[in-house]
Amino acid sequence: MTPLVLLPGMMCDARLFGPQIDALSGARPIMTFPLSGPDNVQEMASDLLQTAPPVFALAGLSMGGIVAMEVVRQAPNRVERLALMDTNPLAERAEVKARRAPQMAAVRAGGLRQVMRDEMKPNYLADGPHLGAILDLCMQMATDLGAEVFLRQSQALMERPDQTQTLAAYAGPTLVLCGREDTLCPVERHELIHGLLPHSVLSIIDHAGHLPTLEQPNTTNAALIRWLEVS
Repeated sequence: MTPLVLLPGMMCDARLFGPQIDALSGARPIMTFPLSGPDNVQEMASDLLQTAPPVFALAGLSMGGIVAMEVVRQAPNRVERLALMDTNPLAERAEVKARRAPQMAAVRAGGLRQVMRDEMKPNYLADGPHLGAILDLCMQMATDLGAEVFLRQSQALMERPDQTQTLAAYAGPTLVLCGREDTLCPVERHELIHGLLPHSVLSIIDHAGHLPTLEQPNTTNAALIRWLEVS
């Protein structure tokens, strides 16, 4: 059974995929890879390739998807199948880079919790009965990772490469998934990704924003299971 490697989003860890690990771990080996070391996506991908199995299925959400695309660029033959969730294949726009500078300054000054609370996760999730618990988990993951990880990840996102040609050249079975209410990486961005990949399926998750793995875990699990079973 092909192992599954999961790449979490910015300031998230394996807990982002808690429902998926619970649902899938009985069927195949699963590993999560932290994106907490280097300050660029190229080194993050290279580090993963040094520790990952020889061939694996790869799923990444948000920043995890960005690193997953770089893994495919560096070693496409090792990625048997790919899942890109709530992510972006394009280089960062100048106006988004400009917004990162004050965030990074605030975090350097000790304001990580305030930045996470006021500017990040709350703006990207759909309203629902579990919103408070998901936000609490996001805050816990972020504070556990800490300010230095925030700064390195921010730098990596600012300097990430465009991966449209990487996707166009990738031939493995691919799931392109996003929450319908994701305003950070909206549906039209995933339609672009789907159009680039020759063997992809697009799955839009209702009543979810940027973190469907937590917001709508059962629907997300079903989409991942279908993707893993494609021959």
